[in-house]
Amino acid sequence: MQESTQGPISFHQWLGDGWGVLFSHPADFTPVCTTELGLTAKLKDEFAKRNVKAIALSVDPVDSHNKWINDINETQLTQVNFPILADADRKVSSLYDMIHPNANATLTVRSLFIIDPAKKIRLIITYPASTGRNFDEILRVIDSLQLTEHHKVATPGNWKSGEDVVIVPALQDAEEIARRFPKGYKVVKPYLRLTPDPRG
Repeated sequence: MQESTQGPISFHQWLGDGWGVLFSHPADFTPVCTTELGLTAKLKDEFAKRNVKAIALSVDPVDSHNKWINDINETQLTQVNFPILADADRKVSSLYDMIHPNANATLTVRSLFIIDPAKKIRLIITYPASTGRNFDEILRVIDSLQLTEHHKVATPGNWKSGEDVVIVPALQDAEEIARRFPKGYKVVKPYLRLTPDPRG
């Protein structure tokens, strides 16, 4: 159980049977993080379409978070609509290896995790303090993870939802390929076979 701006949270119970994005911040009232939390609030509908809940973490206490939320809402022209976990004792940061050994205890806490409905971490990205996160990329990765979860495909570099995908090399049975991909496929090389997005 961890304190948050929306009351105590038991993470697995809060996540339920959906996907989650947990992203951490070095401290409240930091400029880059202020913009990121504003972006996250503005993307609520995009996350909801994908059955994803967002939750942030900062190493300050809840009362500080609540004051910061007022600044975020004012400066980013939005309303923060997701919880921010308090982690003053660094318990969650340490559990998720957000603090690197022999580094400043707060400045390195800039990690993002995508967690699937089975509560498995599917992606970890760690950013330097100077670089804001790319939320288009986070949504793109979620789209890829959710697609590849249910179809025997992988997504190529720079792939965007709706574009052609790669049939996984392990799938070799011609009948199964025809059944799974009725739109057909193109053989570029025996190991590189492209097919239209199987969802559309």
